[in-house]
Amino acid sequence: MAEREPIIELIGLGKVFESKNNYVKALEDVNLTIYEGEIFGIIGLSGAGKSTLVRCINYLERPTSGKVIFNKIDLSELPERELLKIRRSMGMIFQQFNLLMQRNVLQNVCFPLEIAGVAQKEAQKRAYELLKMVGLSDKAKAYPAQLSGGQKQRVAIARALATNPKVLLCDEATSALDPTTTRSILELLREINRNLGITIIVITHEMSVIEEICSRVAIIDESRIAEVGDVEEVFMRPKSKIARKLIFSGVNHIEHFEGEDKCRIIFDGRTSFEPVIANMVLECRTPVNIMFADTKDIDGKAFGQMVIQLPEDESSKKRIFAYLETHKIPYEEVI
Repeated sequence: MAEREPIIELIGLGKVFESKNNYVKALEDVNLTIYEGEIFGIIGLSGAGKSTLVRCINYLERPTSGKVIFNKIDLSELPERELLKIRRSMGMIFQQFNLLMQRNVLQNVCFPLEIAGVAQKEAQKRAYELLKMVGLSDKAKAYPAQLSGGQKQRVAIARALATNPKVLLCDEATSALDPTTTRSILELLREINRNLGITIIVITHEMSVIEEICSRVAIIDESRIAEVGDVEEVFMRPKSKIARKLIFSGVNHIEHFEGEDKCRIIFDGRTSFEPVIANMVLECRTPVNIMFADTKDIDGKAFGQMVIQLPEDESSKKRIFAYLETHKIPYEEVI
């Protein structure tokens, strides 16, 4: 199998915002390599620096320090005219869609082609092809105000693809959508990645989005990269405090659970018809308290996690750990 080529490399990237009375370090020493054709996630809490990072990747914000290498080109060395050409190779979609309300769907998709100087007839042909791809062939003459949130985002995706980009930057692209619409948009992005080979970078604060679509993830915390790795590895064995906080997102965080000893069980694709916890309780002859559960069924397989409170006596704990190990069920003790 051929070694993957990097399409974006961030080397010692830093960004500082300065005003007369203020100094904000938005990014500090960010180092990342994103490979051609992958779906890469960047996740962090609000204010962590995610949006600044994505704007530095396409040089809408010029970094204060470090380098952005795109397709082996150092963007810091390019004049503005060359940067404009590079940006056409990086499509972008946003949380609030950013459609032109006075233009219909077809005209919105044609807009970046107009800026690029493409003839109207050719631009419209390309726009119709893209609207078919995103499932909106029948909405070409509709205006944004007549569309649902999911339809608006599909138009935004078509517009972002108009100039045949190599990379698609998605900045909180599903945050304004309901869960069902979010899944349909993520499936569309997966199809685009699979069929067109476009590298997709997903910026989000939701771990569920990362799990659904990304192969690798970087976790950003307080302007720095806290952790990078395969999504499955980060999910199963989070190393940083922020990774654990994001994985245990929801009403109750692990820090708030009472009781001394807890165990986090990871469901990584076992059949969803296997009653893991019930079998464990019966075989080990000891009850457990389920404190947190976030699992889902995908094609008959269980994915997610569960936190249980362990019994106090050591022999019961050992029986539970032995059961999990014997049945090859990933787990970790939670402190």
